[in-house]
Amino acid sequence: MTLDAPTRGTPPGATGLASRRPRRRYSLLNGRDRVVLVAMVAIPTLIQLVLVWIPTVISVLLSFVRWNGLAFSDIRPAGVANYDFIFRSYPPFWPALAHNLLWLTFLALIATPIGLLLAILLDQNIRGSRIYQSIFFTPVMLSLVLIGVIWQLFYSQNNGLLNFLLGTSGTPQAVDWFGDPHVNIWAALIAATWRHAGYVMILYLAGLKGVDPSLREAAALDGANAVQSFFRVVLPVMRPINIVIVVITIIESLRAFDIVYIINRGTNGLELISALVIQNLVGEGQVIGVGSALAVVLLVISLVPIVLYLSRTFKKEA
Repeated sequence: MTLDAPTRGTPPGATGLASRRPRRRYSLLNGRDRVVLVAMVAIPTLIQLVLVWIPTVISVLLSFVRWNGLAFSDIRPAGVANYDFIFRSYPPFWPALAHNLLWLTFLALIATPIGLLLAILLDQNIRGSRIYQSIFFTPVMLSLVLIGVIWQLFYSQNNGLLNFLLGTSGTPQAVDWFGDPHVNIWAALIAATWRHAGYVMILYLAGLKGVDPSLREAAALDGANAVQSFFRVVLPVMRPINIVIVVITIIESLRAFDIVYIINRGTNGLELISALVIQNLVGEGQVIGVGSALAVVLLVISLVPIVLYLSRTFKKEA
């Protein structure tokens, strides 16, 4: 039977005494750290509460009243009359809903794959990739209002670059890209794609840089080509990025407002629900109840696909 040698510099029998001494617990947070932590949590929460949740609750309440927005004494309960008016007697609503769904489809099937393709190309470590990233990401740093102004110059009927390239500038054959109700929605979608594709590119590029190279090597050893390796190995690994992009695409398509409003205030073929909300809440002839009801409808439409997608995704992961 062997006995463990006592620790150097420790008297015999001291080890057992030390093990029986109560250990002193040290707090990771002192008083100042607690204040900083509370401030970091409380301030964003307060901002979120004031700028998002309180206005949301107020909008829901106002959707059940009649009010012209002038005096609080003029508020009258309306029940679901505002919603009934929207669904049955408000002509712009259904075209606006169709345009929002078209916006979602276009961003999901055209703009997002373009951003993914750009990310794949720039992930190949080609020469000047940083410059290309900056070029494609520049529209993301611009406001949608400014993007609308830029594309107005591009689409202008008389002096626009597009009609100049087509050789129709200044002629009766010049296309009125923003004035023709059969064309302007597609012109606005291309302008929105210019920005959305750059945003998607950066997100996917960050996801591709985080993929373990050994996964691709293992897929290549199993005989998978580049396309099979990407769709069967790389893309599933980037599931968190996919979730973020799906949510962003839905939100961007449903809250689209700036471009169409800068073009023609969301009329003449560019009706969107967000534009209808502003038309009823701002300016002469305010109909606060109808505008609030439209905002609630837009909120519900936005939340339903996001909640369904996230619940299915997290259920698969569980």
